[in-house]
Amino acid sequence: MFGSIGLPELIVLAVLVGLVLLAFRWRGAGSSTSMYCPNCGTVGSSVRARHSFARQTGYPNGRPGWIVYHVVPLTYGGADAPSNMAWQTIAEAKAKDKVEPKGC
Repeated sequence: MFGSIGLPELIVLAVLVGLVLLAFRWRGAGSSTSMYCPNCGTVGSSVRARHSFARQTGYPNGRPGWIVYHVVPLTYGGADAPSNMAWQTIAEAKAKDKVEPKGC
C-alpha cells in the first residue's frame, strides 16, 4: 500500500496524523471550550467547566451518587459555565433522561 511512498513522506504523514489527534484531544476533554459534534450539531459540556463547578461547590472530587447537569441544557442555549450547573442525583438524572430529547 505504501510501496511508492518513501520514508520522508511517511514521517511527514505520521507527524500530521499526530498533530490532528492532538488537536482533537485538546479540543475535547482538556479544553475550556465545549465539545461539538459535527454530525448532529449537539454540544457537550467541557470537563474544565464541570471541574470548576465541583471545586466551587466544595466537592472537587465529585459526589458519590450525584452528577453535574446543566440547569438550562446546552442544546437550548444554556451556558457551559458553573453558573448554569447544579448537582443532581443519578436517579433524578435517569428519570429526566427518559423525557428530554436525546443528543448525538
